[in-house]
Amino acid sequence: MKHKEWLAKRLVERHLINEDQFSKIQIYRERRIFSLRSELLFLMYGGVLAFTTGAGMVIYNNIDAIGHIALLAILLCLIIGCYFLAFRKAKGFSKTESEFDNPVYDYLVLAGSLLTVVFFSYLQTRFNALGDGYNGAALASAIVAFGAAYYFDNRSSYAIGITSLAAFVGITATPEAVVRNEMYTHPAQTYAGLGLAIALAFWYEYCRKTRFKVHFNSVSVHFALHLTGIVCLKGLFEDLWPAFACILAAATYYFYLKSYETGSTTLFVFVMLYAYFGLNIFGGRFWELLDFPLLEFLAFVSPLYILASIYFFIKLTRNFNHNINDGEE
Repeated sequence: MKHKEWLAKRLVERHLINEDQFSKIQIYRERRIFSLRSELLFLMYGGVLAFTTGAGMVIYNNIDAIGHIALLAILLCLIIGCYFLAFRKAKGFSKTESEFDNPVYDYLVLAGSLLTVVFFSYLQTRFNALGDGYNGAALASAIVAFGAAYYFDNRSSYAIGITSLAAFVGITATPEAVVRNEMYTHPAQTYAGLGLAIALAFWYEYCRKTRFKVHFNSVSVHFALHLTGIVCLKGLFEDLWPAFACILAAATYYFYLKSYETGSTTLFVFVMLYAYFGLNIFGGRFWELLDFPLLEFLAFVSPLYILASIYFFIKLTRNFNHNINDGEE
């Protein structure tokens, strides 16, 4: 039996739909009608990314021929144009979800937010107009992105705003930075990143209880998890690693509960990954305190340990999906 058919039968068994509704669902599926909406939205998203990337390449390749002021003026006109067109069709600020009648305008807002980041970064690079470093540019980008996110109800702009805030406190999570453990360099950024993660978690709880933009909550809780995980994993290599181990353990429990609360498999998987990496780093630091031939021991048990880790990871994920589908915790 196919998975979708099994889910439909589960709805009947739990009396959420009746037999007549189940029959209509089966007839609809037998017609094999499908929607191209997701594919078209993906192409539009790719088009926005291609456009903003192309704008950056044009700036880089023609910076001497066009001039800094002219390029900044062009960027500013594009940003104003994107927001102006979206503003004309926007339904106004709302505490609940409010969508454009045409999804094209959502991508105009996204383009405006991305171009805003390019504008402030370029302004700072060439004219140093927002103080030393890139903190001012990141903060300005975050303010504009959050304003666009809440007024136009755009989750992509909300994610850009949080990313800009993370850059403001000095945290970067590019693949190269993660591999080299260079996500940030100053010890104070550890506590700034942890503070931002805690603030996002509190904002998530506030929005959940007050029903304020609850559809943004998945973005908030995912960023809170990643910031906490990044900070704690790096902190496990520092002198205060026992404290960061305790923080990671508490965060794992909290986000584990949130994964069941939201029914998010992605959140659950990342919780398990951060916990797994943290446990391994903690184990390594603990073994350093003991006079024990660690390398020989690891060479002996590592194959079994890796296989057992894969097995339990798959089992935990399957149990999570099973519990969520059955409506149980």
